[in-house]
Parts: sequence; C-alpha cells; structure tokens
Amino acid sequence: MREIVLDTETTGLDPNSGHRIVEIGCVELHNRVPTGETFWEYINPERDMPTEAFEVHGLSEAFLADKPIFQKIATRFLEFVGEAPLVIHNASFDMKFLNAELKACGLAPIPMSQAVDTVQIARKRFPGAQASLDALCRRFSIDNAKRTKHGALLDSELLAEVYLELMGGRQAGLELAAERAGSSNPASGQEGMAPAALSAALSKDRPVRPARPHAASAAEEAAHAAFLEKLNAPIWLRETS
Repeated sequence: MREIVLDTETTGLDPNSGHRIVEIGCVELHNRVPTGETFWEYINPERDMPTEAFEVHGLSEAFLADKPIFQKIATRFLEFVGEAPLVIHNASFDMKFLNAELKACGLAPIPMSQAVDTVQIARKRFPGAQASLDALCRRFSIDNAKRTKHGALLDSELLAEVYLELMGGRQAGLELAAERAGSSNPASGQEGMAPAALSAALSKDRPVRPARPHAASAAEEAAHAAFLEKLNAPIWLRETS
C-alpha cells in the first residue's frame, strides 16, 4: 500500500484571505515503511510574508523571490501524489490550501476522502491528551531536536514516524528477518515469502530437542492416591445406570 505523508507551510491561516502555500514536503511510504522517495519544493507566494508566519517557518519574502510559483510545480506534485492516501496532521488546513492553489491553476481539487488526519487518529487513541506533532514526538520518544522552526519536509519525516507509531508501530524484528532471509541469500528464493513460509524457512536449521518428561514421580502418585481416598463418593466411582 502506497501512502504519502504531507505537510505545507503558508503565509497565513486562510487561503480565502489571500494567503498562499510557500513550501510543500512529502514522504512516500510503502506498506507503512519510508521508501526514501520525497517531494520537496519552496514556492514563491507572489505576495509579502507576514511577520507572524515568518516567525513560524523562517521563510522570508526575499528567500522565496526566486522560487517557482505553484503553477510551475502543480503537475509534478499531482503526479507524485497520484491517488495515494495523504497522511496529514490537521488535514483540513493543508487540504484547503492545496485545493485553493489547484483551483487557481484550473486543476481539479483533491477529494477530502483521500486525506488521513493524524490529529483525529491521535485524539481517538489518547483522549484528552495533547495531539500536536511535538507532543506526539515526545510520547513516542521520536527525536525532534532539529525542529527549531516548522519545515514541510522535516515535519513530514517526523509525522511519518508518528504515523507508524499511531498505527501500531513497525515490526522491526520481522522486517529484519525477512531482509536477512531474502537479501543475504538471493539464490535461496526466499524473497517476498509469506510470514508463515518465512518463519518455517528461518527455523528449519534449529536443533531438534527431545520433549521434556512430564510423568508424575512415585511420591506425587502416592500423594494423589491419598488425596482421592479422602473424597466422599467421587463421581467417577459411582455406578452408571
């Protein structure tokens, strides 16, 4: 299953007030494992940068002046995303900005049904707890020391780790076993094996140990017989009609 973890940075809070996207960062997951494929672009918003927004992400009007406008990157962005689910922290915010930009380019919007909101997932798993990205990084012991300011790609990478934990964590031991079984011996034909077959393949060389004896000792049998003599008409000694 292919998923895209996505984050944006903007000039403000509302595209209907003229605010624009200034950065997009995407991380590709396959079967909830990062593939190393990313999409990352700074974008010229064709407007000024409010002080409040600059303090959040540190992207100045001067820095963004020579970056491409959204229309120049829109097609590549849509090709990268495709029809994959978009894993987004507070999805309604990013989706409204993305669709406002796409509409301005004359392109079809991305349906909200394509978005997976990790804020909602976190609130369901941990009712009443903080659901910010920083709070979830602390909860799952994910190192976010580099996050001195918001950044779309860095935040997507952190969110990918948070998302894996929210969905139950990665089975690192099984992945390592699969990697060893498949990649260390390509000629063995073990690549892509199902878990049951892989388990059998990994255990076939283990030494066979004899079963441990479980018979009662003479002392245990004597103690058991003495206990039975104390029972009053046990059911197994009654005559059947």
